[in-house]
Formats: sequence, C-alpha cells, structure tokens
Amino acid sequence: MVGKKVKGRKRHIVTDTMGNLLKIKVHAANIHDTKSGGDVFKGAVEKYPTIEGCCADEGYRKTFENFVLSLGKTIKISEKIKPKGWVVLPLRWVVERTFAWSNNSRRLSKDYEILTSSMENMFMISHLHTLLKRL
Repeated sequence: MVGKKVKGRKRHIVTDTMGNLLKIKVHAANIHDTKSGGDVFKGAVEKYPTIEGCCADEGYRKTFENFVLSLGKTIKISEKIKPKGWVVLPLRWVVERTFAWSNNSRRLSKDYEILTSSMENMFMISHLHTLLKRL
C-alpha cells in the first residue's frame, strides 16, 4: 500500500466562551492529553496574555492542572456527570461545538494532511470560513 503511514492524531484547541478559536495544536496520538494540553494552553496565554483561566474536562487533570496553576491561572475541571439522558455541560459544549463546526469542512472530515502544521492551518482556515458565513 502506498501513502502516508499515520497511526493517529489528536487535536487540542483553546476557544473563548463564544467558541472563537484561539489556538490549536495537532500531534501524534501517542502523546497523553495532560502533557500536550499544556503546550496549547501556554501558546494561547502567550498570544492572549489577558486569559485569566480555563475550563477543561476530566482528561486534563493532574499534570495539566498543575501546569496551569504554575502559570498563575485558574482552572476548573468539569467532572463526568452520569445523567439519565443527554445533558449540556456548561462551557464544555462550546469546545465540542467548535469541533463539530470543523467536521463540516470536507478537508477536515478525514486525515488528508501529511504535516501537522498544515492540518493546524486548515483547521484555522475552516474556522474562519465558518465565522464569515455566520456574519
């Protein structure tokens, strides 16, 4: 079989409360969320120094939580809720909605990109296109 040999990738994003993309990081899937989440959050804080804190899901506890606190920022880890049905979790749905918007882009629906940097750029272009359509 000819082609790229990619086992998997993860995308980490930082958004504001309205769902606007602030920072994205794409990397190999064998890197744990707590380690790579710190890189993307640090990049967002460097670009936007007025960020006061963040909200993350339970996959980002411990290492990421300690990293955010070492930067002097606050963090709120949203716990898993076991409801009897579908429930919207406050602030967490904003990130999920941003990922859903990106899945409408044909280029991001599958992993077509060879380089992670080109995937990050395509994600940003797709998000910009989505925002411009909503104006």
